[in-house]
Amino acid sequence: MNAAPDQEGTHWLVTGAVYIVLFLLGGVEGLIGSFQYSHVVGSVPVVALACCVVLLATCLLAAWAMRSVSGALLPAVGWLAASFLMAMPVPSGSLVITGTSPGEWYLYGGTISALLGVGLSLGSRIRGMAVPHR
Repeated sequence: MNAAPDQEGTHWLVTGAVYIVLFLLGGVEGLIGSFQYSHVVGSVPVVALACCVVLLATCLLAAWAMRSVSGALLPAVGWLAASFLMAMPVPSGSLVITGTSPGEWYLYGGTISALLGVGLSLGSRIRGMAVPHR
């Protein structure tokens, strides 16, 4: 049984809105992390590492919820855009994300988390396609 034309249009509208929200969620995570990454316990950048874990979880859960790799890709792209924009120097010369150890853990670890989230969702998607449905 096919969906009515109005229901199909609404489906695409809702799906598009969810993808926009996922992109914005990644951006908000990037903005919050950009200002909070520098908190350390001893010499361990716990907040930077926590931000990486949260980003990875967001990507994996979004891919699972949307049942697509693009569910993981959009929060990753949002995070990357926000974080790397915050890492760029402003005309006055100041930086939000500095070249310190926590800053490097935040940027490099977050990038690896984003790639890992997209890669794992792609891998699970490929494995899911290989298994025949009964």
